[in-house]
Amino acid sequence: MAENAPPMVVIEQLSKAFGPRVALDRIDLEIATGERVMLVGPNGAGKTTLLRIVATLSRPTAGTVKVAGADVSRGGGDARGRIGFLSHESLLYEDLTARQNLRFYARMYGLGDMTARIEELLARVGLTRRGDDLVRTFSRGMVQRLAVARAILHRPGLLLLDEPYSGLDPVAAESLTALLAALVETGCTLLLTTHHPAAEGTLTERVVVLSGGRVIEDGPVGDVASFPSRYRALLTQTMSA
Repeated sequence: MAENAPPMVVIEQLSKAFGPRVALDRIDLEIATGERVMLVGPNGAGKTTLLRIVATLSRPTAGTVKVAGADVSRGGGDARGRIGFLSHESLLYEDLTARQNLRFYARMYGLGDMTARIEELLARVGLTRRGDDLVRTFSRGMVQRLAVARAILHRPGLLLLDEPYSGLDPVAAESLTALLAALVETGCTLLLTTHHPAAEGTLTERVVVLSGGRVIEDGPVGDVASFPSRYRALLTQTMSA
């Protein structure tokens, strides 16, 4: 965590409704620069909705979100350049090669000649040899690693990951963990959602639990092995209240 740096994310009284259904209900949350936060909750808790608003892909019904001081509703362009987003979908083009995908996104970000950066990232995600192969020939784990390379191509200060381990086998999951751990070492702020806190807990230092669109717990991850049972007890207590 960067000392004396302004917060990377500041969320105040954030609400989001889809018609009569309230997905987020007056969320207050602050994430320090360089902090690693795990966002946990059952289906429908509001995790993906929250990430999409922070990523400037959805507008809130009420409240504000600032990324590195920029209001995502008013200055989305300023905030967007600081954000990398890995969603449930890879956002990769299957009929392009790995290199072509990264070149396409480099142009989208207005980054100019990124040959050296692309080669660096392909090596970092272990795909140099497959760089000229079509993405549709890749395994699920390879697609996920390339999607991470896409998300960090522009060196974002904030990386948002929505269920990054979904569908990965144990080997692919270990590879992704190593890649994200290396990013953490560079000071990148990490916010990821998960249904499986035991796996992602090794990457994070803080856990925020959402239920019914509200924050019901916010604190250190603590003992990763015991967290799942603590999490289940918390949800049981909340639902019976």
